[in-house]
Amino acid sequence: MLLNSKMENNILKDKSIGIFDSGIGGLTVAKEIIKHLPSENIIYLGDTARVPYGTKSKNTVIKYADSNSEFLLSKGIKLLVVACNTASAHAIKSLEEKLSIPVVGVIKPGAKKAVESTQNGNIGVIGTPSTINSGAYQREIKKINPEVKVFSKACPLFVPLAEEGWFDNDIAKSVAVKYLSELKEHKIDTLILGCTHYPILKKTIEKVMGEDVLLIDSAEQISLKVASIINRNGTVKKESSNISKRIYYLTDNSDTFISVANRFLGEDITEVKIVDIV
Repeated sequence: MLLNSKMENNILKDKSIGIFDSGIGGLTVAKEIIKHLPSENIIYLGDTARVPYGTKSKNTVIKYADSNSEFLLSKGIKLLVVACNTASAHAIKSLEEKLSIPVVGVIKPGAKKAVESTQNGNIGVIGTPSTINSGAYQREIKKINPEVKVFSKACPLFVPLAEEGWFDNDIAKSVAVKYLSELKEHKIDTLILGCTHYPILKKTIEKVMGEDVLLIDSAEQISLKVASIINRNGTVKKESSNISKRIYYLTDNSDTFISVANRFLGEDITEVKIVDIV
């Protein structure tokens, strides 16, 4: 039995870490996983045909998450990262129940880091309307520390700005000022970027919020969680076992994906495969 277990782990070591997001936002997570686990194989799926998720119903988001995970499983993955806050808010529980591999979402790591970081107990959360309305971050934060005050704000236009590659222009700044002025009035000292697209606009958000507000990007915490799981399970890919493979799939053509990905990841992505997912 132990021998079989070791053989299974050896097979799993060379399998990929699967990551899905509604579009390019999950690249913020992929970047940190690549940074902390450079030898691992990565398969990334951006559901650009159905972006944004943040305006969709809970049932629709769960359906999208199911089809995305089924596609990645068909490619042979050892762990699934749901690099989408909306999908994490609505679909993590059902995915954990359905799948036999580990599933990592973005809500818990971000909430934990925010509670650990706040000095005055006032935490802000920005995200898509669906994520904010779900109350997922509020619940996680309150589980950790019921005394913390949480102030939330939906920022739906940040996703299309990121998808267009409009990171730090005047339009992005104007939108950020409109959305974030209310949170500034609450004297928050910590702000959770509750959508994986938002770190792409991090510099603009920092300018609006000021240097006294710490921005929490879940990506680094997720990469540490992934590393912990594959270390514990004995499925870490050996550094000497071939060159790491990174494959990128989209569900629809995107004029900006490759340019944004190359700029953001600092890697030369030359090929993106288009797939049809029902």
